[in-house]
Amino acid sequence: MLSYPVSTGQMLLQATDLSCIRQDRVLFEQLSLQLAAGDLLQIAGKNGAGKSSLLRLLANLATPTDGQVHYLQHALPKAAADYAANLCYIGHHSGIHEHLTAIENISFWRASMELAAADDYQLLAQLGLAGLEDIPCRMLSAGQQRRVSLARLWFTPSQIWILDEPFTALDQAAIGLLQQHFLTHLQRGGGIILTTHQPLTLDYPAIRKLELAYRW
Repeated sequence: MLSYPVSTGQMLLQATDLSCIRQDRVLFEQLSLQLAAGDLLQIAGKNGAGKSSLLRLLANLATPTDGQVHYLQHALPKAAADYAANLCYIGHHSGIHEHLTAIENISFWRASMELAAADDYQLLAQLGLAGLEDIPCRMLSAGQQRRVSLARLWFTPSQIWILDEPFTALDQAAIGLLQQHFLTHLQRGGGIILTTHQPLTLDYPAIRKLELAYRW
């Protein structure tokens, strides 16, 4: 079973006094948070409060107006390479190549992670995509495309997952399956930061919520 090199409770990610300005509007300022191994942090707030912007800052895909993010006590962007190797970021969009099939997308992701090939037909069947593995993703529904996108969570070696609205377009069965997979990841010492408008139904003690206020 996959486990991670730090023990549950060890600090993975820290953000201190973050500020973010977009189009002359202050989304948030002096915001601090932390993520330990085994933690799930839900970022909540109204549309426009800065949830996606915060996730992009935490994923080192954007630079804060002020403040600092640390990965394993090392400041970003100096630790960017090590952080990128241990991070799986899935944004609000699917992030798939629509002209490739589900199998081809997964093969690409495995190769980019330098992972060995595996029985991805079995994985896609587990995700409710049996019979759709060799169809170009542009022909799949939004929910099916989302399942293809999220499939990488079943084989990524990354300890930190940052997920922007992962339940978008999923039915209740798929949401339940994904939440159960979250639980497995957390119990192995992983950490998750996510946004979602769907209620989390995990029975797990280390779930915290950070509410962002909408600022005019």
